[in-house]
Amino acid sequence: MLAGVPFTALAQDAEPDADPAAEAPSAAEQQPATEPAPAPPPAQSGDIIRTISVSGSERLEPTTILSYIRLRVGQEYTSAAADEALKDLGATELFSSFSIRNDNGNVVISVTENPVINRIVLEGNRRLDSDKILPEIKLSPRQIFTRSKVRADVARIVELYKRQGRFAATVEPQMVQLPQNRVDVVFEITEGPKSKVRQINIIGNEKFSDGELRGEMVTKQSRFYRFFSSNTSYDPDRLAFDQQKLRQFYLTEGYADFRVVSAVAELTPDQEDFIITYVVEEGERYKFGDVVVESQLRDFDSDVMSGNLAMQTGDFYDAKAVEDTVEQLTELAGRFGYAFADVQPRFNRNPDDLTMDITFILRQAPRVYVERVDVNGNTLTQDKVVRREFRISEGDAFNSLGVQRTTARINSLGYFQENFEVNQVEGSAPDRIVLEANVEEQPTGELQFSAGFSSIEQFILAGSIRQRNFRGRGQTIGLSLNYSQFSRSAQVSFTEPYLFDRNISSGIDIYRRDFNSFNRFGGDRNTTFEQATTGGAVRVGVPLTEFMSLVGSYTLNYEQVSLDENIFFSDIDGDGIAECDPLLAGRFLCDALGDRLSSILGLSLSYNTLNSRLRPTRGRNVTFSTEFAGLGGDQRYLRFRGRAQQFWNVANSGFIFSVSAEGGTIIPLRDREGEGVDDVLLTDRFFLGEPQFRGFDLRGVGPRILTQPFSFNPATGMTDLDEDGNPIVITDRDSVRDDALGGRNYYLARAELEIPLGTGARELGLRPSIWVDVGALWGVEQPILQDNPNGVQNVDASGNPLFIETVVVTNPDGSSTVTQVATINPIAADGVTENIPSIRSGSAIREVFLGDTPSPRITAGIGVNWNSPFGPFRIDFSQTIRKVEGDDDRTFTFNVGTQF
Repeated sequence: MLAGVPFTALAQDAEPDADPAAEAPSAAEQQPATEPAPAPPPAQSGDIIRTISVSGSERLEPTTILSYIRLRVGQEYTSAAADEALKDLGATELFSSFSIRNDNGNVVISVTENPVINRIVLEGNRRLDSDKILPEIKLSPRQIFTRSKVRADVARIVELYKRQGRFAATVEPQMVQLPQNRVDVVFEITEGPKSKVRQINIIGNEKFSDGELRGEMVTKQSRFYRFFSSNTSYDPDRLAFDQQKLRQFYLTEGYADFRVVSAVAELTPDQEDFIITYVVEEGERYKFGDVVVESQLRDFDSDVMSGNLAMQTGDFYDAKAVEDTVEQLTELAGRFGYAFADVQPRFNRNPDDLTMDITFILRQAPRVYVERVDVNGNTLTQDKVVRREFRISEGDAFNSLGVQRTTARINSLGYFQENFEVNQVEGSAPDRIVLEANVEEQPTGELQFSAGFSSIEQFILAGSIRQRNFRGRGQTIGLSLNYSQFSRSAQVSFTEPYLFDRNISSGIDIYRRDFNSFNRFGGDRNTTFEQATTGGAVRVGVPLTEFMSLVGSYTLNYEQVSLDENIFFSDIDGDGIAECDPLLAGRFLCDALGDRLSSILGLSLSYNTLNSRLRPTRGRNVTFSTEFAGLGGDQRYLRFRGRAQQFWNVANSGFIFSVSAEGGTIIPLRDREGEGVDDVLLTDRFFLGEPQFRGFDLRGVGPRILTQPFSFNPATGMTDLDEDGNPIVITDRDSVRDDALGGRNYYLARAELEIPLGTGARELGLRPSIWVDVGALWGVEQPILQDNPNGVQNVDASGNPLFIETVVVTNPDGSSTVTQVATINPIAADGVTENIPSIRSGSAIREVFLGDTPSPRITAGIGVNWNSPFGPFRIDFSQTIRKVEGDDDRTFTFNVGTQF
């Protein structure tokens, strides 16, 4: 870059050239001193302008320059006229220097044009991006360079930094000369440190402490634990807003005479931080006096409305309650068709008894009807997609509740700008109104590829493509693919919200899901179990009311459940036919093997008043569903589920409190014969644990079989005995096989409080919360347990005794599986086989049935949701308060992914 020269004001030649006649020697100076001087000629007021010419112009035409001044040929040339011409030239800001010279009536205007800006360069701006500065300044490439614009731009850049809390920022403009009278304008920026609010002092407060009042302010004192907050920097606008916040707080507490006397922000001596001092006058605390409603509308009775007011005489005055009452009365009038009803509170202050009388005047207004509904701004989305969400139509009586519901429904589509509102415009007559939906479309297509690591699924890959407004008709079409260590899935879906332009939703899903992990042996999961489900579902939904809908569905699944025959199959009967060995795989997995067809009818009833589908802050969602498997296919059962959620924005403080409860039960419709055999297959039961039940492992809650081996000494071929002669059982969970059996019944309840953070943390997407979970899973047929410490050694087809051998199997994907296989007794050659406590798969085992109880399990913890640069991140630290023997708890869980 060329070296810049400091930007300094160039001196202008603002004086006109002197008249040559005035510089010539006088006659007295030319005559000899001895001769008397003749009388001087009469003084002339100036020359007559004969010609006007321009010199030095490059881009501007001379005629254009002459048009800027008021000198004309034929006029008398005077110093005053020349000064006016120079002022006119300076006012154009087109010239860096200019002068006027008069040569016996021939006036010559000499100019040097201001250069043209080639480019604008910002240097030193690291805290404020160039794309935020350049739109705010006046100078731009290809414009004429002017000093006034440079000065204005310097002031504007400094102001931008002040709004960022950097009051020490300085800007030095430089000008780099280029050929052809062009320049680069360089703004050298020194940003300086960010000015924080070191201290907030409040003088005059007696009823409330400094800490309470600081808590009401947006501006916060700079402290080490507020490193995420941006509200610790000084902002003059925020200072004015905090004064209003203080006034609102005192007015809600009844101090109607409160005022902020002064608010002063002073720089500290080191010129780095600010100290803010408020001087306040609290005044006396008032109570409500007489509170009545005067209605001029025929549909409203004043006495009845007065009796239903929330505020009562004797309560402490609350300005927020007054505002809420005005809003409620206005909304009530709107429901009855009075769109522009005017509700005015009239105050009567009684300083003697410190009471405030309030009269709410509901003024006369004509009943209003909807003249028409206009939809503007939609280019892709069809009009009908927006219009069908309106809860009020042309010709209807105006209803503010219908307008509010319309706004909420259009916002829930997710096709348009945030905080969309339906505008109300006066119609062609006083009793007519026009509703306008001025929308701004936003992208509705989603293409996502994610990779991440989970404490449960380990490595995860996921990809999806979805269009939520397909062809502008409001249809949703999507394709998703997922892969992890234990599961793989692919799904194609399509949803039509208005079938045949009627208020009937429909959809179809086609999917393939593969799952290859079920039980655990020690710390490893069994990945030789495979459950493949191929199927599809169709659904149809109809609204019953504004907030309630009914959805029917039909699902057809083809399931294939298998195990690795090389590891878990053996010739149990000695007939040469290998089959699933219950003592190798567990009888519960063996029972689930095979191919089956499930034909399921479903019905779901939903009631939803949530204000957002993605991150609700208030409202309720209740869903009850039932499924019937048995319309053809191989499965026979009834499944019932229910779920309810409620959200509250606690006192509009930003704290979001939510509670939810869910539960389900399965009723078998066929009898599967056999002792200890449950009538519901393992793969159809409920399972409970992470991620549904925080604080427990995957399938960590509910009925389970723990297969505990007896301690076996291969040197002696005998089971180890304790001091009392009893076989020693190994109960260490790392040496025990854990088979989760699932259950027919479950319940799960949650309570969670989301804690608001500062603006900086919210911008990062951090949302911490504290939570409590309570739940249980139970209801399975009591299985027949194996406990054979004194059993007789089993042998293979050749009569050789069999013992257990722990082996590590390397899977095709490179992972390892620890399992147990049947082997020939290594000491059989010595004939030591008598009374060896063993079973077919080797050393003796004991099976323990645990967890089949509705007794509640309770966990509590803290968690953080973070919309990180790597994608959605959730981390939870939990403490198990109550559990049942056999449950697998987990203290720490996390899930993270990335999008690119």
